[in-house]
Amino acid sequence: QVQLAESGGGLVQAGDPLRLSCAASGSTFSRYDMGWFRQAPGKERVFVAAINWSGERTYYANSVKGRFTISRDNAKNTEYLQMNSLNPEDTAVYYCAAKVARTVWNPLQYDYWGQGIQVTVSS
Repeated sequence: QVQLAESGGGLVQAGDPLRLSCAASGSTFSRYDMGWFRQAPGKERVFVAAINWSGERTYYANSVKGRFTISRDNAKNTEYLQMNSLNPEDTAVYYCAAKVARTVWNPLQYDYWGQGIQVTVSS
């Protein structure tokens, strides 16, 4: 079973960039498809971005397309979310997610979750 730990969150100003990392342990990282979700105050957790086990396929929510980039380094057991042009609507707790890769890639469903990390964007 994989364990996930997010890092890199914090308080930034609108327009600033920020990079989140998700370190995986306890299992072979390259077996897992990975994703990022976020939960804003008073709202449900929503999908942000996904990457398949090899890194060859990515998928983004419309709200972040063109601003956020998901990537992974299987040698370092780490997933990343590069966030550019941040705005106050991006303020949320960001969660790293994982699931064992299957033949058919479903970028929206995951079995394992990190604890989450706060990202706050001030105007």
